[in-house]
Amino acid sequence: MRLNHNLNLAYCTNIHRGENWAQTFESLQTHTLAVRDAVAAGEPFAIGLRLSEVASRELSDPTTLENFQQWLADEHCYVFTINGFPFGNFHGTRVKEQVYVPDWTSPERLEYTNRLFDLIAALVPEGVEGSVSTLPGSFKEFITDAAQEKAIRDNLWKCVEHIASLSERTGKALHLGLEPEPLGYFETSAETIAFFEQLRAEHPDDARLAAHLGVNYDTCHLAVEYEEAADALGAFRAAGIRISKLHLSAALKVTPDADTRARLKPFEEDVYLHQVIERQPDGTLTRHRDLDVALAAETNADEWRIHFHIPLHCPDGEWFASTRDHIDGVLDMLQTDPSLCSHLEMETYTWEVLPAEMKNLTVVEQLVNEYDWTLAQLRARKLA
Repeated sequence: MRLNHNLNLAYCTNIHRGENWAQTFESLQTHTLAVRDAVAAGEPFAIGLRLSEVASRELSDPTTLENFQQWLADEHCYVFTINGFPFGNFHGTRVKEQVYVPDWTSPERLEYTNRLFDLIAALVPEGVEGSVSTLPGSFKEFITDAAQEKAIRDNLWKCVEHIASLSERTGKALHLGLEPEPLGYFETSAETIAFFEQLRAEHPDDARLAAHLGVNYDTCHLAVEYEEAADALGAFRAAGIRISKLHLSAALKVTPDADTRARLKPFEEDVYLHQVIERQPDGTLTRHRDLDVALAAETNADEWRIHFHIPLHCPDGEWFASTRDHIDGVLDMLQTDPSLCSHLEMETYTWEVLPAEMKNLTVVEQLVNEYDWTLAQLRARKLA
């Protein structure tokens, strides 16, 4: 939906199953329109679209694309952003580290992302920027030599060239957001800035980099890294890196005593990676690849932050808290300067794997509650 200061808010449709275009479109008709009717009846409704590689090829068919454009017009909906992180299947089977495959070392990732930009350029309304979000280059474990690192930078630059050419041809303002994530090739704000500095060194004084490549800032991910919103966003801005999109999401935060570790067992599941970063009393951080690894290890940590997206409206429990305070920090920064970023997207994709006590609503009801919570935060800051 359109908010004050030309901001746009959507939920990411990666919460729904849909690995081809027919399934994706069915979810839009079944779930997205129901959410629209509950939160924005009669108003233009924004869609944060997730397209798999297969769905992107199918939607690129001219007749299929024209039919979707007409459906958007008929339903008073619009698309301003596409989630291009997951390439293939994202529900109902083991995803884990395979969500990074193919990564930015490969031509397949470049071809897929370029196709997503062709689609967003055709879908985004006049006067609205179009964004695509993608993985932070690769998974850290996958990168073992300098040739792979160079391939990541080269393929991303080819994508920047494609975006720049497309923007000039269509008159649309388009940009790609790299999404730092725990155990990604770059995961912290410092690592991300260092990566951008390498790109700048290879393409000095080329304005296309700043215009068309930025960061997809996921509030869950940076909170799991124990970063403060003002510090991380301030560092990106000081480095001249645009914020392409803000993902509004929350992580689990716990004190890992024996009772809490037992209560975390229902969050151990086989679909997604749930990286854990533990903090020792002296401030030292230790990273665990997944929740089961952390639970099996000895620990003297005073806090764990767990990459498990929990509903934004979910209140803290007796044994856990969330990292919603990081969202507060981001929105405070946005209130101070609404030009920080015009794309906001709620991204709680874990609905299918939530423990039963957090899953007592339908997916539509959950999404409506997430809108209610988010809009309340935005209205309190006069952003909506």
